Amino acid sequence: MPTPNVAQSKTPAGDAGRLMSGAEMLLECLQREGVDIFFGYPGGVTLPFYDALYDSHIKHILVRHEENAAFAAAGYARATGKTGVCCATSGPGATNLVTGLVDALMDSIPLVAITGQVHSKLIGSDAFQEADTFGITRPATKHNFMVRNVAELPRIVHEAFYLASSGRPGPVLVDIPKDVFQAMGHYVPVDSIHLPGYKVFTEGHAGQIRRAAQLIWEAERPFVYAGGGILAGAASAELTELVELVDMPAVCTLMALGGLSSSHPNFVSMPGMHGSYAANMGMTECDLLIALGTRFDDRVTGQLGSFAKHARVIHVDIDPAEVGKNRNPDIPIVGDVKHVLQKLNKAVQEFAPEMREAHAPARVAWWQKVRGWAEEHPYDRRHDPNVIRPQHLMDEIDRFSGGQAVVTSDVGQHQMWAAQLIRFNEPRLWVNSGGLGSMGFGVPSAIGAQFARPDKLVIAICGDGGFQMSIPELSTIAAHSLPIKIIVMNNGCLGMVRQWQTLFYNNRLSSVALECFPDVVQLAGAYGFTGRTIDKPEQLAEALETAFKTPGPYLLNVKVAPMENVYPMVPAGGAVYEMVLGPVEPVAAD
Repeated sequence: MPTPNVAQSKTPAGDAGRLMSGAEMLLECLQREGVDIFFGYPGGVTLPFYDALYDSHIKHILVRHEENAAFAAAGYARATGKTGVCCATSGPGATNLVTGLVDALMDSIPLVAITGQVHSKLIGSDAFQEADTFGITRPATKHNFMVRNVAELPRIVHEAFYLASSGRPGPVLVDIPKDVFQAMGHYVPVDSIHLPGYKVFTEGHAGQIRRAAQLIWEAERPFVYAGGGILAGAASAELTELVELVDMPAVCTLMALGGLSSSHPNFVSMPGMHGSYAANMGMTECDLLIALGTRFDDRVTGQLGSFAKHARVIHVDIDPAEVGKNRNPDIPIVGDVKHVLQKLNKAVQEFAPEMREAHAPARVAWWQKVRGWAEEHPYDRRHDPNVIRPQHLMDEIDRFSGGQAVVTSDVGQHQMWAAQLIRFNEPRLWVNSGGLGSMGFGVPSAIGAQFARPDKLVIAICGDGGFQMSIPELSTIAAHSLPIKIIVMNNGCLGMVRQWQTLFYNNRLSSVALECFPDVVQLAGAYGFTGRTIDKPEQLAEALETAFKTPGPYLLNVKVAPMENVYPMVPAGGAVYEMVLGPVEPVAAD
């Protein structure tokens, strides 16, 4: 049976069996799980827990909104691979976590959320700040628990951490009534986890893996499609080995950027709705698609019936529910992508002497075709001497970061330009809300990432819309003197919504203009750090250098060309090869 992470416990062995309150037991469990920091906001029913926390070495970061506690915990988890932890009180505190929980669920991020609940005797009575947190969060989590008594608290907490981090990771919520926090009991260590019906498939079917290796050598036009599971499974080295063994082109999805270094010669780009021409044509014309830790998301596949329709498919994923859900694979392999790739790479090497040369000329020609697409239709990186183009901003951020900075992003046009143009040469440098697309994510996730990686330059790239959803967290940044560099790409509107209205709604711009934006010099100054606004291309390089070299936090507001659109773009419902590569005449909505 699996065991909790008790090896990381900092608690003296003599504490086993000691009489504790439920709040103290919770802290004991968190210590034994190796938790050294969590993000939260206290309230009435969690006061017993926060009182116990007063004497604990675990660091609590007081955010300014509970949603941001979940986003910060996710930023911590995404930047490290460890389980992030957040905490909120009952009622509105718990309901404010829901967006962050769904975000973690869709992106498979390990998260444990601790919520307080009203006294057990009051549940169901519409007590002050009561909400059915258990019911509300059931579809928003991988699993959730309601703790009924203090005796079951340690077991539930350790099960929550195991569920959050094992198999396909995800958020788990533990709802604890106030009387359970206050109840006294003898702490009994949990040495094993027993979850009947919960199975994690790790190794993959040996026969299927060998068949996949043969199919790879038989292919004339192989193409690797790597998803977020590569990062979740810590399989970057194995992915790199595979593409080098066979010399195959590879793409990394929005959630997988950095899984194969952006500087690697086999890396093509990001695929999908705003992916490159070469990436999307490669997936369209390949004869073998090797899908690793990915779920065939609609933003990647476009019109599903037209996606890679000439290709045989190998699909590796740890979640059996994802294999065959959107695309039936020729070779399904359910297992941990790291373990499967280790075996697959070994099998590929074993078959190499007899099969490597069979289709070598065709594979060389395939590479030439893919590189030809990339040269024919590169990403638009043109600069304008009169106005700062968003692409120019991303190019300069990339130049300064050198593929080594942690970059968090809000959601919108800036997110797509950043994904297209900024290099990520290591895993876990790119932190963004992929599946849910949550605006307001960039700044709080940067807080979590900076606590997780104090050795790294952390850059939060935000739009002027998303930034204004998270302004209160400037207080959190200032309180801890976090050296986060916040770059606002300010085009005066909700850019991606405006782009769709321009292209597909006959340019009928409705409720997208952001007429008022704060003076960032005064805004940042109010929190005790530096802010600056620029609007001229010749200012850009110097302004970014100043921001990155200035100790502590920095807020840089960059006014960019307001009507610029992100290209390529696959229209909703279109096939991935039906890319719009540049400006077109607006069309009326259906």
